[in-house]
Amino acid sequence: MALPGRQADATDGAVVEAFLRANPGWLADHPELYRVLVPPSRVHGEALADHMAAMVRAERVHAAAMAARADSVLAAGRAAAGLTQRVQAAVLALIAAHEPADCITNEFPGILAIDAAGLCAEAAVPGARLLPAGWVAGLLDGRDVAFRVDPDDAPLLHAEAARLARHDALVRVHWHGPPALLSLVTRDPALLDPAQGAGALAFLGRAVGAALGRSP
Repeated sequence: MALPGRQADATDGAVVEAFLRANPGWLADHPELYRVLVPPSRVHGEALADHMAAMVRAERVHAAAMAARADSVLAAGRAAAGLTQRVQAAVLALIAAHEPADCITNEFPGILAIDAAGLCAEAAVPGARLLPAGWVAGLLDGRDVAFRVDPDDAPLLHAEAARLARHDALVRVHWHGPPALLSLVTRDPALLDPAQGAGALAFLGRAVGAALGRSP
């Protein structure tokens, strides 16, 4: 086998040939290498035909993997675009609402295509669930958005929707009032995807803060 930095010569070829002759099943156990081999220009007998078939299979597997990866990227892009559009619609609903907390509870689930939504705060805020002091900082730990699976504090954060809280997203509400967060609940993880939704949801948290700030 050729050393790094120099071309292969006849000696290298002899070493490779001797190795393959001594280990006739080695290539079959490493099918990924068929993709880097140059196929024979003509088929001479059953053994070479089998190797060509193996190379074709390896290339097809690689092509299928690349196609699946492309489909995954496109699907993620569509999901991100869909969530962004839903957040924009939620912000428009907030602008038109007289009571932000009512809008969050009653309109956000339908607009965001989730199971439930609520406002939580560490002091009395109209329509918000009351949280113990320090909970917002503890739950978010410096983040604007926290995604969770099967949270054990669901009854406190989600009340009657706790049984639906297979997945939730907690979104910091930026405003001048007491520490607060937006609690979103879904049974479908694709609707609250940590890889795609953090930026849009952080923006929604700021919009909720602005709406609360203008409330009487």
